[in-house]
Amino acid sequence: MTKPIVAIVGRQNVGKSTLFNRIVGEDRAIVEDAPGTTRDRVYADTSWRGLPFTIVDTGGLEPDPSSDISQRVKEQVEVAIAEADAIIFLVDVVDGVTHTDHDIANMLRRTPKPVVLAANKADNPKREAEAVQFYELSIGDPIPISAYHGTGTGELLDRVTSLLPSPPPTEEVEERIRVAIVGRRNVGKSTLLNAILGEERAIVSEIPGTTRDAIDTPLIFDNQPMLLIDTAGIRRRGRVEMGIEHYSVIRALRAISRADVALLVTDATEEATTAQDMHIAGYIRQAFKGIVLVVNKWDLARERDVAQYTQMIRKKLCFMPYVPILFTSAKFGEGVDKVLPTAKKVFEERAKRLSTPQVNSVVSEAVVSHSPPTVAGRRLRILYATQAETSPPTFVFFVNDPKLVHFSYQRYLENKLRDAFGFAGTPLRLIFKSRREG
Repeated sequence: MTKPIVAIVGRQNVGKSTLFNRIVGEDRAIVEDAPGTTRDRVYADTSWRGLPFTIVDTGGLEPDPSSDISQRVKEQVEVAIAEADAIIFLVDVVDGVTHTDHDIANMLRRTPKPVVLAANKADNPKREAEAVQFYELSIGDPIPISAYHGTGTGELLDRVTSLLPSPPPTEEVEERIRVAIVGRRNVGKSTLLNAILGEERAIVSEIPGTTRDAIDTPLIFDNQPMLLIDTAGIRRRGRVEMGIEHYSVIRALRAISRADVALLVTDATEEATTAQDMHIAGYIRQAFKGIVLVVNKWDLARERDVAQYTQMIRKKLCFMPYVPILFTSAKFGEGVDKVLPTAKKVFEERAKRLSTPQVNSVVSEAVVSHSPPTVAGRRLRILYATQAETSPPTFVFFVNDPKLVHFSYQRYLENKLRDAFGFAGTPLRLIFKSRREG
């Protein structure tokens, strides 16, 4: 990352995610009254008075963790502090100064990074006056704010940005390939992310549902900027509980919508692909995104025959025959080296642009080989076709009457385009217009 980094730290339920969303200007982090909602580091790029920086939301810090999850959260916060250029230490004027606040203050005083103390939930003059109690933390002048209402946040950002290093001159860089890692809960999405990166970027636990936010991680692969988006496990809508899990699923679906390519991670220890895997694949297809199916935990299913298992997957994914299938063991790093190259290839296929003569040549041969069927005595006539857009590849067919297009013939034309030009891993959008609409 070339932009300065600002980390928000504090104990549980002081409003870190609310402040994060306020600074970013949109709901990027989950906000819930339940303590401990945020566990992983959540990044977002933003700016203040023309100065761009990256803001990082972190989990509620427990200096003396009481559980394995709390210990991992602490490790994530320590990483955020280590990579930050400045730190916002958030406290709560309603609760006042706590023992945990003192412990966190002691930790922050040992870091050479500049720390700005913000007293949140100062929603009225009385609470603003109560912010003075935090002088006893010896962190500096507390700034009273209300992250929920936005009061005081301008002064806070003025203070924070004055402490940041000047960003380097901006350089023109190639657009990032955005890759979302999606799938059901506990199939190894975060383990796959960590295996790709070679570090513990996301918390990995045997407890299903550990990842709750969509986590963005930028990297360079093969001289190509990429953005990996780790997401919470998706369950069927009817089985999603309200509250934290509900918002986690929304984040995952939003991650699919802003991705170029989705890595659909499944569990090799289960029978081929589950109904829920198919639902997620359907979400990806409806969004017209690229897709790579990653069969994870293959180390636990070595007795299976790869060819037979692939055939079972293809049968269930018959509505998406273009999907590349990879077999990995993220835990041991097996097959992981193929994931990003395949995602990049799918991205390139999505960006493929064909000339109108190329498209019409294939379509003409397809019509000669198999004429369109008649409907009520009328036959579809394709006048010409052209590629209108990329990402996804979109083809417009000008015909005598779009109502004469049967879905089976549309699928036939799509298959002919794929046979001629590839388009592995990406859906195609076929649009039929009458000559009058052109």
